[in-house]
Amino acid sequence: MIRILLADDHSVFREGLREVLEGMPGIRIEGEASDAASTLALVRRARADLLLLDLSMPGRSGIELIRKIREEAPQLKVLVLTMHEERHYALRAFMAGAHGYLTKHAAAPELSGALRKVSAGGTYVGPWMADYVARNLIAPPEAAPHQQLSDREFDIFMRLARGNTAAEIGLALSLSTKTVSNYKARVCQTMRFSNDAALVRYAVRHQLIDDHDIV
Repeated sequence: MIRILLADDHSVFREGLREVLEGMPGIRIEGEASDAASTLALVRRARADLLLLDLSMPGRSGIELIRKIREEAPQLKVLVLTMHEERHYALRAFMAGAHGYLTKHAAAPELSGALRKVSAGGTYVGPWMADYVARNLIAPPEAAPHQQLSDREFDIFMRLARGNTAAEIGLALSLSTKTVSNYKARVCQTMRFSNDAALVRYAVRHQLIDDHDIV
């Protein structure tokens, strides 16, 4: 029996995911959480084998949350289930300690296979990004400027590149607008961006986002 925790801030998606998982043999859901704080509380009190974790939840960067979970519950497997298809998010997730990375577009058979592989001690990454992740984890290329950013800075940088405002980012991450603006200033200083257009151009040029990702 694989004991699973669900962490996703969208209740409708979580409900649908629960129904899918309950239809799989050998799966038992031990608890659910809707933000970073409740996820950590759930991890601390529940007995489980695997955490299905969304990267975009209020309260803390998803990558930061993975690091914290791995510190507090090193035996717990972490399978990321997210809307983020960017390979750079997957790479950072694995570097933070995730055991698998799957997008929400995955069909039930792929999810089932990923759950069983990760719970058995393996690593799962979809074929659409497997070569990239393996290549960069085994032999990382020379560090690009964006790789110098912290996990929180990178998350805010990516949200800015997609066109989110400081207020929208603050609401999503439970941060004040002033704090987000301070992070933005730090990112621009590190990356030597003179304006928002330069930030977006960099993200597109380095294939961190596609043109259609910009809101």
